[in-house]
Amino acid sequence: MTRRILERLAASVAVVFGASTLIFLILNWLPGDTAALIAGEGATEETLVRIRAQLGLNQPLGHQYWEYMTGLLHGDLGRSYATRAPVLQELAAQFPSTASLAVAAASVAIVVGVPLGVAAAANRGRVLDHIIQVVGLALNSIPTFWLGLLAILLFSVHLRWLPILGGRGVLASVLPAGCLGLAMSIPVQRLVRSGILEALQEPYITTLRAKGLRATRIFGVHVLRNVAISTITLVGVLVGELFSGLVVVETLFARPGLGRLAVYAVGNKDIPLVQGAILVTSVTYVVVNLLVDLSYAWIDPRVRLASNGDA
Repeated sequence: MTRRILERLAASVAVVFGASTLIFLILNWLPGDTAALIAGEGATEETLVRIRAQLGLNQPLGHQYWEYMTGLLHGDLGRSYATRAPVLQELAAQFPSTASLAVAAASVAIVVGVPLGVAAAANRGRVLDHIIQVVGLALNSIPTFWLGLLAILLFSVHLRWLPILGGRGVLASVLPAGCLGLAMSIPVQRLVRSGILEALQEPYITTLRAKGLRATRIFGVHVLRNVAISTITLVGVLVGELFSGLVVVETLFARPGLGRLAVYAVGNKDIPLVQGAILVTSVTYVVVNLLVDLSYAWIDPRVRLASNGDA
């Protein structure tokens, strides 16, 4: 098991290093003059030269990359071009709001998707199964921003149950978390349904039935445990994708978070801030999937035994 953990940690470090390098190269190859954007229209050449020198933009790309990676190893993500505040400080102020929204959306996806998948599998080919599939297809066809606008129109404008925009409280998180969670619940529901139907066809299920084991125990202990690994894997992937989708939702609902911060940074060509936001998103994705991978041994003892056998 220790060997498995070390292998996953090494792979995660390699992925983060590759992502950091790719982020740096892409952002520094983008067209446009950062110094001119900061100085504004009508800036003299002397002003542009001074700004480039202050920000280190006059240095060769290789030197800039070395400084960037050295700073990362020391926990320094640089300073924002626009505010001159440490990037790590800017990100730390926004990350809790984004993380809480992501956790809430993932919870909604599980609470909605898993029961619907179970209900669809238990009523395969019946009216309820068809209704769940049709509703899921309809929701999957609606873009998140359009679903958010409809939710604002219904629950905030007409019913006045929830705040329209902004805020950090629980009520302010209901609409954005609900919209993201519903979008995530569709693939979860489909995976649970197909996983249950596939597991019910396995020979060991027939054996358990022949031994007289109750159907509720077979379903609750054996079938759902087999489906749990694939479901958790999917949720881990969706949470990673969720951080990229938060840009739209946080902007739509005027919520503080990494998404709005990244939009602001891109608009100002604030390269250190953009690099930091993307890097935090990448690291979060890697960490979530690492935890998901390591949780397999806890969910299914066979994975633990296989790991011990490898060691």
